[in-house]
Amino acid sequence: MWRSAAAVRALRGGGAGAPRAASGAAAAQLRQRLENELEDIRGAGTWKSERVIASRQGPHLRLAGGGGGIINFCANNYLGLSSHPEVIRAAVEALEKFGAGLSSVRFICGTQSIHKDLEEKIARFHQREDAILYASCFDANAGIFEALLTPEDAVLSDELNHASIIDGIRLCKANKYRYKHMDMQDLEAKLQEAQKHRLRLVATDGAFSMDGDIAPLREICQLAQKYDALVFIDECHATGFLGPNGRGTDELLGVMDKVTIINSTLGKALGGAAGGYTTGPKPLIDLLRQRSRPYLFSNSLPPAVVGCASKALDLLMESNAIAQSMAAKTQRFRSKMTAAGFTISGKDHPICPVMLGDARLASVMAEDMLNRGIYVIGFSYPVVPKGKARIRVQISAVHSDEDIDRCVDAFTEVGRKHGAL
Repeated sequence: MWRSAAAVRALRGGGAGAPRAASGAAAAQLRQRLENELEDIRGAGTWKSERVIASRQGPHLRLAGGGGGIINFCANNYLGLSSHPEVIRAAVEALEKFGAGLSSVRFICGTQSIHKDLEEKIARFHQREDAILYASCFDANAGIFEALLTPEDAVLSDELNHASIIDGIRLCKANKYRYKHMDMQDLEAKLQEAQKHRLRLVATDGAFSMDGDIAPLREICQLAQKYDALVFIDECHATGFLGPNGRGTDELLGVMDKVTIINSTLGKALGGAAGGYTTGPKPLIDLLRQRSRPYLFSNSLPPAVVGCASKALDLLMESNAIAQSMAAKTQRFRSKMTAAGFTISGKDHPICPVMLGDARLASVMAEDMLNRGIYVIGFSYPVVPKGKARIRVQISAVHSDEDIDRCVDAFTEVGRKHGAL
């Protein structure tokens, strides 16, 4: 029998009333320390507020409290598929057919036919042998290095790799080398030093999310071949829209046969819900199913999420029109902002960081942009290095030219107001 909400609260001892706080000297000491630390964050101008959206994700938003007509320029919704009617319909159909969730991990009773179908589709999309699903790409990155590498091996990581790659590498017992950002001379020196180890794995983001720059994969793969190393790339900010068919940076740069392992996400261009994956050689995927801790100890992806991602991949494999629509819109924003006097990091990527340097300036300008109907967020330490604060603008295939021009005009007005131009 289902219990009422009131009965459940009674069983838990919850009842109505004010929230309870732990008592005692240790709890009080902890609270004071945390409040002091939070005040330091506010004082440094790096406090990160969360705006509450009262509509679906898309190029135009409505904020809680009645703020409507907002143009969204800070989502990873590169292809606009998070609110695509066919993607939403696929999620509803999967929810009705397969339920809300599996209440289990994959190897116990949490694998459905749609999970296997999506893994096969991901492998086919990337032209790899097999694929394995995770709850997020953070989990995929947390799960691969520990399972693959031993103390006999070495991993060589770009210094500006995503935090999930860094954390995943920390979990493994391999010998760790960090090379300067996209510096091929430094990578070669590190590869020479790592020759004493059994296996060498070069790990890099394909497209770096904070600066919008693209890894020099041709050169990385050439060095890997020269020094008998493997190449791993994280494609979260490339899958779906970089390359002629949206397969990512390895397709864009013509090295699909040189990259051994790809990790990526379903939570950005591929439907925008959640989920991540690893794709590569079948023996590697089989090993991850046996040893990857985030896979073994996390619930299966919910059916609705699987349905979203599967339909998004169908749309991409049917036509490259959506993926190809990004280039002109990205160029429009970058060229107009540069002409206005702003410094835009990266090159030819829809991540367009407007470099400002000062954390407070980035925060204040982002608030003023919102007052003008443009939703952007200031990025500061520890998300980016100190002194590298910026407003990261992200272009979507569903932005109109008018949306882009309105964003540039607002930046120009706000930049002049605050002395950024």
